[in-house]
Amino acid sequence: MLDPQGLYEWEPKGLAVADLALAQETAGLVMLYHFEGYIDAGATGEQIVERLLDQLPNQVVARFDHDRLVDYRARRPLLTFQRDRWSAYETPKIELRLVQDATGAPFLLLSGPEPDVEWERFAAAVRQLVERLNVRLSVNFHGIPMGVPHTRPVGITPHGNRAELVPGHRGHFDEAQVPGSAEALIEYRLTEAGHDVLGIAAHVPHYVARSPYPDAALVTLEAITSATGLVLPNAAHALRSQALRTQEEIERQVAEGDEELVALVRGLEHQYDAMAGAETRGNLVAEPLELPSADELGAEFERFLADREGEGGR
Repeated sequence: MLDPQGLYEWEPKGLAVADLALAQETAGLVMLYHFEGYIDAGATGEQIVERLLDQLPNQVVARFDHDRLVDYRARRPLLTFQRDRWSAYETPKIELRLVQDATGAPFLLLSGPEPDVEWERFAAAVRQLVERLNVRLSVNFHGIPMGVPHTRPVGITPHGNRAELVPGHRGHFDEAQVPGSAEALIEYRLTEAGHDVLGIAAHVPHYVARSPYPDAALVTLEAITSATGLVLPNAAHALRSQALRTQEEIERQVAEGDEELVALVRGLEHQYDAMAGAETRGNLVAEPLELPSADELGAEFERFLADREGEGGR
C-alpha cells in the first residue's frame, strides 16, 4: 500500500490551532466523522454535519485529495451555467475541521463524500490523523431504514468497542452481513489498532427513509452529546423545531393517505408496542413478533443503496 500520508495535506494555520487545543485538552479530542454516499436513511448524519458546520466556529485542519478519491462519473459535481459561460463549480471536499462547541471546547469533524476507491489507504490515513491529533474517541453516525413507525420514539443501535457509552440499547440479532462502507472500515481498523470508537445507527421508518427525518438526527445528536460531553444546544434546538414540523407533515399525509398506508403504520405500531412490552417483561419470545432477520436487513440496505445510485444516474 502506498504511503497514506499522500492522500491528505495539513492546513498549517488549522494545525497550529489544533495543536494549541491539544495542549489544553490533555485527555485528547473527540472526532466525529460521517461521509455522504453510504446508507443514511432520513439524511440523519447529513443533517447533523450541516448544522454543526453552519452554527459553530470551525476551520480546516487537513484536506484529503478528492481528485484521487472521488469517482466523478459516479457522482458528478455540479457546475453552474449562466447565460453563455460556466460560472461556478462545487468542488468535492473531504476535510477534517476543528470545531468549537457552545462552551468553546474543541472537537474534530471529518466529513465529505465517501471515497470511491483506496478505502484501506484512506482508513490508514484517518488512523494517522487520529494518532497525530491525540483523538480519545472517534464517533460515526448515520440512519438505517427499519420497519418501525414514525409515531414511536426513534431507536438506535450503538456499536464499536465503546458501545457502552450509549446504554439502554440492544441489537435484535447476533450477526448480519451488509454492504460495506469506508465509515465502517475506519471503525474496524481503528478498533484493531486499539483506538476507542463508537458508532450510532438511528432506526428510521422505511417509508420516510429517503427524505430528511429530523427526529432521527435529533436522537442521534443527543446520544453523541451524552457519550462525548460536547455541548451542542443550537443544533439540537434547530433539529427539534424541524422535527415537530416534519411530524405534523407526516401525520397530514397519513391522514390523507390510502387505507394501505394507514394499515402499514398501525401494524408497525402494534409490532413496536409488542416488542417494547416483551423487553419490559424480560422475555423477548413472549409475543409472536416478525422482527427483521439478518438477511432481510442486508437486503434492505442493498435496496436503499440501489435507489440512491439510481437517482444519482449511475
